[in-house]
Amino acid sequence: MATYDAIIIGSGPGGYVCAIRCAQLGLKVACVEGRETLGGTCLNVGCIPSKALLHATHMLHEAEHNFAAMGLKGKSPSVDWDQMLSYKTSTIEQNTKGIEFLFKKNKVDWIKGWASIPEAGQVKVGDEVHEARNIIIASGSEAASLPGVEVDEKRVVTSTGALELGKVPKKMVVIGAGVIGLELGSVYARLGADVTVVEFLDVVTPGMDAEIQKNFQKTMKKQGLEFIMGAAVQKTETTKTKAKVHYKLRKDDSEHVLDADVVLVATGRKPYTDGLGLDALGVKMTDRGQIAVNETWETNVKGVYAIGDVIEGPMLAHKAEDEGMAAAEQVAGKHGHVNYGVIPGVIYTHPEVANVGATEESLKDQGRAYKVGKFSFMGNGRAKANFAGDGFVKILADKDTDRILGAHIIGPMAGDLIHEICVAMEFGASAEDLAMTCHAHPTYSEAVREAALACGDGPIHM
Repeated sequence: MATYDAIIIGSGPGGYVCAIRCAQLGLKVACVEGRETLGGTCLNVGCIPSKALLHATHMLHEAEHNFAAMGLKGKSPSVDWDQMLSYKTSTIEQNTKGIEFLFKKNKVDWIKGWASIPEAGQVKVGDEVHEARNIIIASGSEAASLPGVEVDEKRVVTSTGALELGKVPKKMVVIGAGVIGLELGSVYARLGADVTVVEFLDVVTPGMDAEIQKNFQKTMKKQGLEFIMGAAVQKTETTKTKAKVHYKLRKDDSEHVLDADVVLVATGRKPYTDGLGLDALGVKMTDRGQIAVNETWETNVKGVYAIGDVIEGPMLAHKAEDEGMAAAEQVAGKHGHVNYGVIPGVIYTHPEVANVGATEESLKDQGRAYKVGKFSFMGNGRAKANFAGDGFVKILADKDTDRILGAHIIGPMAGDLIHEICVAMEFGASAEDLAMTCHAHPTYSEAVREAALACGDGPIHM
C-alpha cells in the first residue's frame, strides 16, 4: 500500500495542474485517471479537439470567401472529412502525451483506473487501496440532457459524438444556444450543413452582456445558422438514418417538428461524481448536485478537497486550473487564492467573443453608476486589412473612480485581447491607465486602448 501526501482524482485541467503544482511544492503525489489518456474531457473530447475543427473550418471559410480578394486565385479546397478528423486526433495526442511527459518530469504517479473514497485518507482504485493525507476531487462534468431526449452518440449526440461523426450531416439541429452549441454549430455550418439552433430562452449565450448577445446572434445568422428562440424541446425521435425534434413555442404553446440527420444536445453540463462514494463518506452536496466546499476548497470531510466543474462556479478549464493551483498551495501549508471576479470567458467562434467581470445588466441591478467606452473593429486598421472588421470592444468603468469593472469583446482574437483587461482589473487599474499605455500599431489590441479612451474624452479613430 502506497502512502501519498496528496492524491488527485481526475486528470483534467484542474486535476493535472493540481498534481504538478503539488509536486513542485515538494509533495509526494499521485493522480487517478480512468481514461486511457490524461487530460480529461477538455483535452480528449472538449476544448482541444473542438478548437482544431474550428480552426480548420475557419481556414476553409477564408479560402472560400477572402482568398480571391487578396489575389490568391485558384480552386477552393474540398473537404476530406477523414483527414480533418485525423488532424483533430493528432492534436489531441500531442496534448495528452505532453501531460504524460510533465507527470514523469515532476514525478507524479499516474494510477490508472476509476477511484472511490472508502473513507477519509483512502483512495481505492480497482482492488488496491492507497493512503493519502489529502484527497482532491477533480472529476469534472458530463453533458446534461433533457427529458424525452435520448442520447445515442450517433443520431442524437453530445459534444463528444459531434466530434466523431462519420460524415458531415446535411441537416443538424442544435438544442441549446450556449457556448458549445454555437461553436460546434458554426463548425458544421461552415462545412455545408443546414444548422438550426433551438433555444428555450429568448437570447443566446445566457448570462452574457445583452448588447453582445444581440450582436453575436446577428453575426451567427449571417454565417448561416438559423435560430428558433423561446422553444421548449419536448422529445426527439430517431430512425436508422434520421431524427425528429419536437418542440413547443413558449409564446403560444404551438407544437412544431424539425427533421435532422443529427441532433446535437448542448444544454449544459453537470458535475460527474458517480462511483466516488461521496454519500457514504458523508460529503455535503449543494442543491444542484455540486460538492460543497469552504473558502480553502475543503469539503466538510477533513482532508477531502474538491475543485473545478464538481463545485460551484463557471465550468471553465482555466477556472479549474486556478483552483487546482490554489488547492495545492493549501495542502502544502501555504495560502491559495483565486480571484473569482476576474475569470474570463471565451467563445471560439469567428469572430470570437470574450468577457470578464460585470455586465451592464448586473451593474444596473446593483444600482451602480458606471460609464461605457466602446470602439468598433471597423476603425482598426489591422482588422480591416484582415477582413475582420465585425464587432467591437466595450469597457465598463466606475463613473466616479474610473476603475475597470468589466469588459466585453466580439471580434478578432477576442480571447487573447481580453487578458490585458484581466491584468488591469487584477491590479485595480482605471480605464485611463489602459488608455495611457502605448499599444503597438497596427494591432487588434489598439481597439482595446480606443475603448479605454472612449471612457474618457473619446477615441481617436472614430
